[in-house]
Amino acid sequence: MLFRGKPVTVPAQGFGSYVMEHVLFKISFPAEFHAQTAVEAAIALHPQVAPRLGDIARIVIETQESGKRIIDKTGPLANPADRDHCLQYMVAVPLLKGSLTAGDYEDTVAADPRLDVLRAKMEVVENAGYTRDYLDPAKRSIGNAVQVFFSDGTATERVAIEYPVGHRRRRKEGVPLLLAKFEQALRDRIPVRAAETILSLCADRARLEATPVRDFMGLFVV
Repeated sequence: MLFRGKPVTVPAQGFGSYVMEHVLFKISFPAEFHAQTAVEAAIALHPQVAPRLGDIARIVIETQESGKRIIDKTGPLANPADRDHCLQYMVAVPLLKGSLTAGDYEDTVAADPRLDVLRAKMEVVENAGYTRDYLDPAKRSIGNAVQVFFSDGTATERVAIEYPVGHRRRRKEGVPLLLAKFEQALRDRIPVRAAETILSLCADRARLEATPVRDFMGLFVV
């Protein structure tokens, strides 16, 4: 059987369990997956960097070959779709603000001239170890590292993160965040009574598994 274009041996518990064990959940940031750990690293550096924006000489981002090839983007960014596939933009925003939200890709935020100044000081390099571990089926890491160098010769620590929160190796911290994201998305779109029914059903595995698919899907019809 093929999974992500590669042949796999399906475990005894079945293909569905295999897929769920290896799936990547986008939890923490609305960012292209190859940038998730870079955004997390930039947020960690924000307290050190934000007070010294004018002193920054250069910013080094280490990434995987896929990240460099797909989202290493310089020059003008025309729209939100351009920005959420630009590694430099997705690092610049949290360095500046300490967070990254969907609204940060809009024109009003992108108009801040400090973001382009930060982007211009960034150097994106491939880390061969990150590329190797990204391709390793036993790891499937999506590593990035960010370090900021200042004009006086000092630098921040190099913040390196191998696995995003949505990775199977960070399930313990990721699952509560995933459930909270599910509940928020549900309550934003579904009437209160139906949302409560869906949440109650999803919290009871035996009852959920016994529910016909057509009945479950019917709960989402507004």
